[in-house]
Amino acid sequence: MDGVGVEVSKRPHAVCLPFPAQGHISPMMKFAKLLHHRGFHITFVNSEYNHKRMLKSRGPSALHVSQDFCFEAIPDGLPPTDADATQDILSLCDSTSKTFLGPFRNLLDNLSLDKTLPPVTCIVSDGVMSFAIKASEGLEFRGTCYVT
Repeated sequence: MDGVGVEVSKRPHAVCLPFPAQGHISPMMKFAKLLHHRGFHITFVNSEYNHKRMLKSRGPSALHVSQDFCFEAIPDGLPPTDADATQDILSLCDSTSKTFLGPFRNLLDNLSLDKTLPPVTCIVSDGVMSFAIKASEGLEFRGTCYVT
């Protein structure tokens, strides 16, 4: 049982995947917090670049919302850049469509193997992250939901 009296395996588990730009991350974070408030276990997926920026700007405590709200990071496929600069959007669009599928699928596989977590029941993703559909193929959960 967890802190709210629900067996871990019975809780819904949403994997939230925003497009890696601030105008997408902030609203997805708000939505993830609403789901969390309604009893979902949340895995929030950032690019490594944005994950590092969040740590730098908000400190390590920013990534410790609660035990059942976790952050994960996957590579964005772009070369390293100045941490205080905005990434080039065209390059980021191209890179996410070409390089996110493998790391995201690996993350989903690792989440499904972790018996301390509830099984993934849905993926909430920006519509431009359409590779999430392909990544979810073969996984046993209730569905994929897109937020645009």
